[in-house]
Amino acid sequence: MFETSQWFVSPYNYVDEVRKKLSLPEKVYIHDTTLRDGEQQPNVVFRKDEKVEIAVALDEAGVDFIEAGLPAVSREDFEAIKAIVKQGLKAKVLSFSRCLKEDVDLALKADVPGVVMELPSSEHIIKYAYRWDVGKALERSREALEYAKQHGLYVKFFTIDATRSDVSFLKKVIDNVKDLMDALVLADTFGVMSPYAMEYFVRMIKGFVNKSLEVHAHNDFGLAVANSLAAVVGGASTVHVTVNGLGERSGNAALEEVVLALELLLGVKTNIKKERLYELSKLVERLSGVKLQPQKAVVGDNITRVESGILTDWWFNVKDVKPTEILPYIPTLVGRKAELTILLGKKSGKRNVVEKLRELGISVSDDEVIQLLTKLKERAIELKRALTDEEFKELVREVLKK
Repeated sequence: MFETSQWFVSPYNYVDEVRKKLSLPEKVYIHDTTLRDGEQQPNVVFRKDEKVEIAVALDEAGVDFIEAGLPAVSREDFEAIKAIVKQGLKAKVLSFSRCLKEDVDLALKADVPGVVMELPSSEHIIKYAYRWDVGKALERSREALEYAKQHGLYVKFFTIDATRSDVSFLKKVIDNVKDLMDALVLADTFGVMSPYAMEYFVRMIKGFVNKSLEVHAHNDFGLAVANSLAAVVGGASTVHVTVNGLGERSGNAALEEVVLALELLLGVKTNIKKERLYELSKLVERLSGVKLQPQKAVVGDNITRVESGILTDWWFNVKDVKPTEILPYIPTLVGRKAELTILLGKKSGKRNVVEKLRELGISVSDDEVIQLLTKLKERAIELKRALTDEEFKELVREVLKK
């Protein structure tokens, strides 16, 4: 539905001509890799107790798969994964693994039910970056997957650099192990797909792989979320994400953005409890030390702040009647406060001043409101930002001698 009491999006998302073209699934599953790929962002470190705290929050939010880390990285990572498994979460907890028997052994010791097993999947990256023999790489992947399956592990086969691979070579990589894997992860490792190409790519792979397909998109061109949606249109059943889009270089597809776009724009269900998204975001922001941009979609500060005069007028005209008239969705949908915060700055109008005075319990005449607005704009230009409440109170005392 394009309009409910909680959101109001474009009706063109839901016209028959669009819906018939998309062939959308009823539900998509969410695989979170904040604790592994998210932590690969430079200067981000999650300690053991922090990893457990984030994993529990992910589970409470309804994430289907939690990629808890690569146990070979450090003893603490291994212990963190083991501790997460002991929490008895509803989500399936997986560890990341290279195509090495010793990595599989570590996964088994950590008691995970499954692994995400990586293999470079373009001939050029094997040759130039890994400097491996191609034949050896294929042999190694087969041996590692056989070993994992022999020990009862669920295996997602993770194809590094799949989107830059020649299709004939990629098919050889996949065919080599497709009888062993439980799911195939198509990784746009360097974020180089367009959404149009991603839909085609996933649909093409689906033509010769009878396994669950998953997409792992990076954000180098700012298209990780768009590519994730396109992959779903192409036939992917699971999307890999990180909270707040954490990750190497430009990051990964942001969990909160993917979920809202899937549910509100495409009408595809997930198991995510949307009201948990803001709380989850703030937890990861605090523990990662990575401050969010204020304009960040879904969880940025500006979602619930208004400075311009026209938007302030609109808000007070609709807030008690139909807030979605000027908002795509109500903030409480993602666990935020219902009311917008009215700022006082250069772009503000008379309504901003009137409502702020009312909020502060200050009574003035109409002429005095105009005086205050004029001085407010001058002060905001001088400061190059909106005024705080204390600064505004001081301005009131200066202008009105109160």
